[in-house]
Amino acid sequence: MKKIPLWLVSFSLMANGLLILAIVYVAYRQILPQAIATDNPSGTSQPSDANSPGSGSGSRLELSYQEWLDILATEAKVITERDVDNVAVLLGDSLSQWFPPELLPRDLEWLNQGISGEGSVGLLRRLRIIDDTDPQWIVVMIGINDLIRGEAEETLVANQLEIVRSLKERHPNSKILLQSILPHSDEQATWERRDLLLAIPNSKIQKINDRLKIIAREEKIDYLDLYPLFADTQGNLKLNLTTDGLHLSPQGYQVWSVALQVFFQVRSAPIN
Repeated sequence: MKKIPLWLVSFSLMANGLLILAIVYVAYRQILPQAIATDNPSGTSQPSDANSPGSGSGSRLELSYQEWLDILATEAKVITERDVDNVAVLLGDSLSQWFPPELLPRDLEWLNQGISGEGSVGLLRRLRIIDDTDPQWIVVMIGINDLIRGEAEETLVANQLEIVRSLKERHPNSKILLQSILPHSDEQATWERRDLLLAIPNSKIQKINDRLKIIAREEKIDYLDLYPLFADTQGNLKLNLTTDGLHLSPQGYQVWSVALQVFFQVRSAPIN
């Protein structure tokens, strides 16, 4: 009997392992959106976000941060091999990760690259994953986990700028949409680490968003200010748009979906 080379066996096992992870990931994203990324992207001790719309109850899929990266890399490779010409990449944390696929603008082929608990440093380090995807659009929202972990405003803004500049360098033919950080529900939040939210005034988030708008203008990219759509008269996240004061409810994703659809319609409209 002809012997199979050891390297071929190893490669086959690795490929099958990634395929299984990808299948599990898609199944849980569609059926049980309650997964949690347990590893810390930056390697330091820090609280994660609640990581999913239904956190705190129900089944959870526990994957390491590296396993999530492997899954996202596999998805990026698949869409690259398909040679799609209208790819839109969604970059961010759990808010992006659990965006219902059916609510994303349908004239684009969406590649969701959100990871639960992600911060700006983690996102910056993994931009290479989408290097070969040749996206038409790159849509970014990041920052709330940085604030939850006590990251300085200056550091977060600097990281956002570096993310934008890195994306421009890596994808000179892509359009980039930077989105504002959403508010939280302040005293009415029920998230398990509510005390961490209370330490972040929503006025601080608004101030950071003002700086993100300046970054977008100076870097000549698009900016979408979602904050007013999600905030009540006190500037807090509306309770009907959230599950726990931090993560979004189905109604919250509907609001975000409409905002994106309107943005893309306006952005693609011919100029008279």
